[in-house]
Amino acid sequence: MKILVTVKRVVDYNVKVRVKADHSAVELANVKMSINPFCEIAVEEAICLKEQGIASEVVVVSVGSKTCQETIRTALALGADRGIQVETEDGLDSLAVAKLIAEVAKEEAADLIIMGKQAIDSDNNQTGQMVAALLDYPQATFASEVVIEDGKAKVTREIDGGLQILSVTLPAVVTTDLRLNEPRFASLPNIMKAKRKPLDVKNLDQLRVNTQSKVEIVSVAPPSERKAGIKVGSVAELVEKLKNEAKVLP
Repeated sequence: MKILVTVKRVVDYNVKVRVKADHSAVELANVKMSINPFCEIAVEEAICLKEQGIASEVVVVSVGSKTCQETIRTALALGADRGIQVETEDGLDSLAVAKLIAEVAKEEAADLIIMGKQAIDSDNNQTGQMVAALLDYPQATFASEVVIEDGKAKVTREIDGGLQILSVTLPAVVTTDLRLNEPRFASLPNIMKAKRKPLDVKNLDQLRVNTQSKVEIVSVAPPSERKAGIKVGSVAELVEKLKNEAKVLP
């Protein structure tokens, strides 16, 4: 079984995000970048399936400029077999990215596509669903457990009321939730080996995909500053403020 895993290069989750002075985008100059945490979970799950003897090959794909090769190499150091970069300009919308991933999945004849449920930069939570729709594959989102048996994936997913178990026939798309696994750290020998693993570069002409965006970013702004709290002298004063100022009590 071949598993295709998508990875995205994002601002490191420990970095405080800053907006550009012209409010056109998030500032990326001299900012630490890393693999999207949910994508890292997807890579870990694919590697675990290979270690169990279920998968024969794990292929990692990333969409973006040459800088995303570093993210692919990170996934290769964790244990993926080879990487594919779809070379485009950065900042494509979710649908354009989904179209490109779908074409790569067709070329690779992947039996299972594992994706992070969302990227921590755009936070859209929609690319995985779009890929499934474009390929007409069954999908299971927010996976907290994945079991492969008899040509099907049994996926436990977290919902508001608890847990839901779905059974989807392969090929399928699965998106990972936070509690699916705990990603491993790449060892130094594996980091060195990753430099020699194959990494193919594909362009838009090869994939024949129209990536023209129908979404325009009008403005980007930081969240408003939180107002300082106040101390109240009694329960009666607290209730009065909740009623008349916060208006959260009838």
